[in-house]
Amino acid sequence: MLKRIGLLIVTNFAILFVLNIVLAILERAGVFEGNEFLKNYGSLLVMSAMFGFGGAFISLLISKWMAKWTTGAQVIDQPRNADEAWLLETVRRQAQQAGIGMPEVAVYDAPEMNAFATGPTRNSALVAVSTGLLRSMNKAEVEAVLGHEVSHIANGDMVTLTLIQGVLNTFVIFFSRIIGGLIDSALRGKDDRGGRGIGYWVSTIVAEILLGILASLVVAWFSRRREYRADIGGATLSGKQNMIGALRRLGRSEESTLPASMAAFGISGGGKGGLMALFRSHPPIEERIRALEEQGKLG
Repeated sequence: MLKRIGLLIVTNFAILFVLNIVLAILERAGVFEGNEFLKNYGSLLVMSAMFGFGGAFISLLISKWMAKWTTGAQVIDQPRNADEAWLLETVRRQAQQAGIGMPEVAVYDAPEMNAFATGPTRNSALVAVSTGLLRSMNKAEVEAVLGHEVSHIANGDMVTLTLIQGVLNTFVIFFSRIIGGLIDSALRGKDDRGGRGIGYWVSTIVAEILLGILASLVVAWFSRRREYRADIGGATLSGKQNMIGALRRLGRSEESTLPASMAAFGISGGGKGGLMALFRSHPPIEERIRALEEQGKLG
């Protein structure tokens, strides 16, 4: 996992380095001539990275607190009954198998069958399950769901998604302002060295919206990939048929009521066909089951 994250970081810096070279070539070619704002693209790139990664990492650092606050999840410190004791013991065993620190375990009140994992690191995470899931699934299926969430933590999915989001945020902020500057320069003329005009602000906002939509496609694609990996992890930790049974049960559940900020972290997130499927954080349940069935024997 550390190797994968390290490779992603190196790749991101390589992309920014190449981008800096391309912008230097464009400056030498006179593309930014007459626009002092665009000529300071180096400072703009640094500012974009600070805001892009800063926002993503702040969200990661407060993710456990936000999850508890938005869902009302109650952490099990001391089990009050046999079911809570079983939940803690199951997560402890799976965490040891996956090689991660013991996550906090919580239950939140919601009618639908769902669960999520979040947290800033593999050793400081939270696994939460809904009361609807505990009422509707048998222990083998709940164990599979817990294994799915523990696998998310072990795979470092929260950190990787944060890095991807940070890079995309940086590019959205940076390129929207480059586009805004170019359009403003074209509208005002190269000899006009005054402040930024209305063309800059309007075009920057429009570019940011359009680039943000494209960035959402990339984030959604990665989110769907990580669900397949977590399903395989859940099958490894709890048994293939248990994971398939849990997914089938989820396929009959209600639409997720998790807050928008938490929807991508739930095990159940819908996923029908059509163009909007490109923006969904989860693949269709039937596709997830099919992918598991095509895997070799896992348990």
